[in-house]
Amino acid sequence: MDLEFTPAQRAFRAEVRAFIDERLPADIRARLRAGHPARKQDTVTWQRILNERGWAAPHWPARYGGAELGQMERLILMDELYRAPAPLPQVFNLTMLGPVLMKFGTPAQCDHFLPRLANLDLWFCQGFSEPGAGSDLASLRTRAERRGDHYVVNGQKIWTTTAHLADWVFALVRTDPEARKQDGISFLLIDLKSPGITIRPIRSIDGGHHLNEVFFDDVQVPVANLVGEENKGWDCAKFLLGNERTGIANVGLCRERLDLARHMAAQALPQGGRLIDDAGLRAEMAALDAEIRALELTNYRFLLTPAEQQALPAFASVLKLKGVALQQAVNALLARLAGPAGLEQREGDEELVHGPLVPRYFYSRAASIYGGTSEVQKDILAKAILG
Repeated sequence: MDLEFTPAQRAFRAEVRAFIDERLPADIRARLRAGHPARKQDTVTWQRILNERGWAAPHWPARYGGAELGQMERLILMDELYRAPAPLPQVFNLTMLGPVLMKFGTPAQCDHFLPRLANLDLWFCQGFSEPGAGSDLASLRTRAERRGDHYVVNGQKIWTTTAHLADWVFALVRTDPEARKQDGISFLLIDLKSPGITIRPIRSIDGGHHLNEVFFDDVQVPVANLVGEENKGWDCAKFLLGNERTGIANVGLCRERLDLARHMAAQALPQGGRLIDDAGLRAEMAALDAEIRALELTNYRFLLTPAEQQALPAFASVLKLKGVALQQAVNALLARLAGPAGLEQREGDEELVHGPLVPRYFYSRAASIYGGTSEVQKDILAKAILG
C-alpha cells in the first residue's frame, strides 16, 4: 500500500503541531516529559482547549461537537499528542461512552451527556470488572433490581480506573439473574455522588493511586439512566470494546519515550563521556526504533484498509501484543538509563529530566493485563487466524 502522506495530511500534521506548540501549557508538557502522569486538572484543561477545535472527540459527528476526521487524520492527531507530549483526551468519555450513547442512547441522553463528555464537564469511569468477573466479564454479579422508576443496585466493581476522580460511572449490572449470563445484563449510568456508594483506593506496583474498588449498597439509579434495552447491555459492551482501535498500538507513546531515552543518553556524565557512546546501547536503540517503525506501518496497514479489518478483525490483537512489548521494552530502557534518579518524585521543575521513570517501568508491566490480557489476545489469534 502507498504510505506516503498526501499534501493535505502533511498540512494537517503541521497544523496540529503548531496548535499544540501554541496552546499546550508549558508546565503540563514538562511534567509529562519528565515521566509524571497527567493530573486531573491537566487533562481537563487540555481537553477543553482541544474541544474548541473539535479535536477532543475528533471521530464524533460535528452535530455532537466532533471534527469528523478520517482515520489517517485521527492517527496523525494521536501521534502528535503523544510526541508533544500532551495529555490524551479522557478515554472513558470519548472513546468508550460517547459512541455507545450515539448508537444506543435516547435523544435526551445524547443531548444531555455528549456535550459534557466532550468538554469534560463530567468525568466518567468504567464499571465492568468484578472480583469474580475479569476476563470472563459476563459472569458479573452486581445486581440491579427495578422498583418503579428506579433501579436499586447492589454489588462491587474492582480495578476501576480513576473512580476517585470521576463524577459518574457507566456500569454493567445484572437485571435478570435467570437469563443466560450474557442476556441478563444492562448498561447503566450512575452518579457517583449517589448515597450508598463507597470508593476504596488500590495502590498499584508503582506506588500510585490509579485503581479503585467501588461498592454499591442499595444505590438508587433512575430508569432514565438505562442505555439501550434492559437485559441487552451486553450489546453495548461488545460495541464499546470493539469500537475503537486507533490508539491500541501506542506507536506515538513508544516513539516519544524512545526520544527521551536518546536525549538522556546524550547527556554528559559527571565522570566524563556519554552513555550514547556505547555501541551496544546505540544498537539497542536502533533496534527499538526499527521495531516501532514496523509496528507503525502494520498499524497503518490494518487501520487504513477496511477490507483487512473485515477479513481479519482479530488481527487487532497483534497490534495490542506488539505495542505492549515495545512499550515495556522502552520503559525498561528508560529505567536503566535513569538509575537511582529514576525514583525521583519531585514535580514542578521544568528542567527535570529524570522523573519517576522507575515507577513508570513498574506500571508498564500492567499493560499486558489491562485492555485484554496478552494470554487472551494470543488465544484470540490462535483461534481466529491460526485455526
